[in-house]
Amino acid sequence: MKKFLKMMMSLSLAFALAACGSSTPATSGDSGSTAAQPAAVSGKTVKIGVLVADVSGEEALGFRSYFENYIANNYNAEFTYTEQLTDAAGEKAAIEKFAAQGYDAIISMSDSDRATQLQTSIDNGLYYAVASGMLADEQFEQYKSNEYFVGQVGPSMDAEYEAGYEMGKYFADKGVKKVALYGAFIPNPMHVYRAAGVLAGIGATYGGASEKDAVVGQIFGDQGIDIKKVETGDVELVGYFQGFGDTTFDELFACIGAQPEAFLSVGMATTFFTQNLNDAGIEFSDIDSFTEANGEAMKNGKLVYLAGKYSSSIGPVFAAIMNAVNGTPVRDADGNAISLSQDYLVATDAASFEKYATADKGDTPIFSKDVLDTMIGAVSYDDFATAVAANRG
Repeated sequence: MKKFLKMMMSLSLAFALAACGSSTPATSGDSGSTAAQPAAVSGKTVKIGVLVADVSGEEALGFRSYFENYIANNYNAEFTYTEQLTDAAGEKAAIEKFAAQGYDAIISMSDSDRATQLQTSIDNGLYYAVASGMLADEQFEQYKSNEYFVGQVGPSMDAEYEAGYEMGKYFADKGVKKVALYGAFIPNPMHVYRAAGVLAGIGATYGGASEKDAVVGQIFGDQGIDIKKVETGDVELVGYFQGFGDTTFDELFACIGAQPEAFLSVGMATTFFTQNLNDAGIEFSDIDSFTEANGEAMKNGKLVYLAGKYSSSIGPVFAAIMNAVNGTPVRDADGNAISLSQDYLVATDAASFEKYATADKGDTPIFSKDVLDTMIGAVSYDDFATAVAANRG
């Protein structure tokens, strides 16, 4: 009877994954990856549901490959990805489906409403961690002591702002006089902070403000950047748009028609616009990741600046999840969840790009099994944090 029930549960999982998610679009689970485990790996298979808002971008594909093709082949871990999540209702429904299917943990790479994600995970007894990003400060404070909140490892909002600032400053220092800006998916917080940083980097004010929090607050309030509120100095902002929809390429071509010397993006330009910008002969930049396609764009195209995350940068979050599930959670001296910021690596030519990309390839990623093994088990917070800081390419 037990064997029969186990077989029926497996069949239910396969069918339920196809129904997992929100109404627009469905979060079918995409069946995930259940890689065969090496003989040397033993113990319980940890089942992890991964919430994703981006299923096709270069960065997202790099992260997924690392989890499914490297981690799952070296540890007893099974990853099941949602399809694209576009709202809080879809995120909540996906978590509830994973809970019903006996999953152990949630890793979030979707941020429509992380407070609701976290609370839903807690209510369902699932461990929860944020990869490649962070909660808002007030959210972290609210949940940091909860046993099911494992933590967050990724660029802080300050790191996001700094990434945008350095990108804007790079072009200002080059003497570029006219730029266009793609705001990606504002009001996504990381895109807001990056965009605010870009404005500061090119020497612009927004609504008369130059201080970070004041500019960020206005961009959140405006749900984007009102180009009429941008006051520039030596570098003129000649075009701006955000999002992706039916009119996106019209907006892109309008920006190209304004004849900017450079096109700056706070995310996803390398996914959406590389060919168009190459064809137009316009230098461009992005905050994305060190993938093969981006390397080609930097070597033979017009991509001249990339602030990137490397694919295995999400390794520490996996290690933290494994520790929590296996009863050796990593907590700070006050018993709080992990909160560790990661900076971006910057490439401005093919050589610097290749340096970082090569360091994180295939069977020898930066956060390799050898490194992660030192972070899994009875590990102190300080030792865990040291390992995160020491391994960045």
